[in-house]
Amino acid sequence: LSARVALCATLICIPAGTFVGWLLARRNFHGKFLVEALVQLPMVLPPVVPGYALLWLLGARGPIGHWLEATFGIVLAFAWKGAVVASAVMAFPLLVQPVRVAFRMIDTRLEQAATTLGATPWNAFLTVALPLALPGVLAGAVLCFSRSLGEFGATMAFVGNIPGETRTLPLAIYSFMQRPDGEAAAMRLAILSIALAIVALAVSHWMTRRAERRLGYLDHQIQRA
Repeated sequence: LSARVALCATLICIPAGTFVGWLLARRNFHGKFLVEALVQLPMVLPPVVPGYALLWLLGARGPIGHWLEATFGIVLAFAWKGAVVASAVMAFPLLVQPVRVAFRMIDTRLEQAATTLGATPWNAFLTVALPLALPGVLAGAVLCFSRSLGEFGATMAFVGNIPGETRTLPLAIYSFMQRPDGEAAAMRLAILSIALAIVALAVSHWMTRRAERRLGYLDHQIQRA
């Protein structure tokens, strides 16, 4: 359940986080500070506060949650899909920051050169800017996955601690810690958490190295052109 929640949250955050990271790195607009503040807000608030806000908005009696249930039959509160939403909200800032830095470090003249050779701005983004920013996107995705895997406060407030439905890994560890005979089970889950984190970091390192090798080849091709 934890892996499924973390994976779904990461898949939701990648396109949105890539767009927001690019927007904050490349565009100046009125209200930019407000967007930056909203993106970073889950990082500075107690995790239970975003969880309570999600419950108020997306709960069965919330303005959005009531509409989703009445229109599409989608129930998020106290369901595993709600755990995905809570994890995505809390992990989103960790994906945006490396993506933003990656786009900021790209020389915009490379994209301008692509447009002068006939590429549309969208094609220049897809074929030049996005591949060059790929290491940042991968780093952000791994941070997002890892943060989703360890999300506790917002998940507890929004979807509760329901066995088999919303009890993710940190919630299970917490539950076993409250039981007199749960120490061994809590230790096993803690070791599992560490193992999953190490695997995620190893995969991130491998993917980043591979992306860097491809980027080196791309840079060579651009210089030749």
